[in-house]
Amino acid sequence: MRLAPRLILLLAMVMGANQAPADEIRIAVASNFAGACKALADSFEAQSDHEIELSFGSTGKHYAQIVHGAPFDLFFAADTLRPSLLEERGIAEWESRLTYAKGRLVLWSPKEGYVDSTGDVLVDGDFRYLSIANPKLAPYGRAAKEVLEQLGLWEKFENRIVRGENIGQAHQFVMSGNAELGFVSYSQILHPDHALEGSYWIVPPELYGPINQQVVAVRDSPAVRDFYKFLRGSQARRIIESYGYELHHDTRNRCWPRSSR
Repeated sequence: MRLAPRLILLLAMVMGANQAPADEIRIAVASNFAGACKALADSFEAQSDHEIELSFGSTGKHYAQIVHGAPFDLFFAADTLRPSLLEERGIAEWESRLTYAKGRLVLWSPKEGYVDSTGDVLVDGDFRYLSIANPKLAPYGRAAKEVLEQLGLWEKFENRIVRGENIGQAHQFVMSGNAELGFVSYSQILHPDHALEGSYWIVPPELYGPINQQVVAVRDSPAVRDFYKFLRGSQARRIIESYGYELHHDTRNRCWPRSSR
């Protein structure tokens, strides 16, 4: 039996639709959120038809790339300034900013007993190099500088500070031994699947400005909207908390997108 040309065309269209690749979401991610975002991406991909491509780096550098047309769909920043600027400049979707986490700064060394629980190791100054992220590019680097200034130690240690381009590189400098200790994100040393290693001091929040971290939609699409819905859910919130972040009420109350396409 021969099939009519129209029926053949219809079958081809249906088969082609079934074989179409899943929508890809390209996400720029602040380095401190790398582990948590990987876990979020794995969980989201397991329950959706979408695929996620992650790119890690400093908030400042990602912001500059997006301004110059980098093809990202979402931007997980380590501050609120850059997402706000992207909205104001009409580069991101209006009112799509969502505070997904509040970060915590720690002074850390992979060596057991090296960093005491009150941070006196800084006052003693018994180290060669201290690692921080670049204060001009990374919010965690700016916070580290604020702590040292509050303690009256910035000028004392300025020539002994190793600056990473982002908080991931600052962490790597300590891991590799290029610096004995460093200011990093709590999420970088706290992993839900293994015990915390080394020694650390959780810096009191009154010593630095709050690190409220926002995500913003650079491009609107059904896949991006699906991810936003997932991000507001209880499963995503549990993942974020398991990496040492505090949740912000904004995670539940933002209303973008206002309507479905």
